[in-house]
Amino acid sequence: MTRTLIHYGFHFILPLMVSLYWYRKEWKQVYIFFLLAMLIDIDHLWAQPIFDPDRCSVGYHTFHSTIAIAIYFLLLLPKKSRILAIALLWHITTDTIDCWLMSYYN
Repeated sequence: MTRTLIHYGFHFILPLMVSLYWYRKEWKQVYIFFLLAMLIDIDHLWAQPIFDPDRCSVGYHTFHSTIAIAIYFLLLLPKKSRILAIALLWHITTDTIDCWLMSYYN
């Protein structure tokens, strides 16, 4: 239960706080980018099983791979894609924290 609350809090609540604090004028658009970054979880659909609470998604799923993460870092360079890159990297960070919690609680 604690792991789930932390994981989804990091996916939904912390991005809202970041959006409100650092991007006051355009916080809604920034928060939408954070939410849209969760679309990379579509790669879970072609895994067997689709959901496994004891599987670390980072390094396992296509859009959570080292190559994908490198692309997300490259997206930091152009100003137009920077918010998207931050949102994608935050998603990966959140999933990495979940992997650490998984090994702690198991």
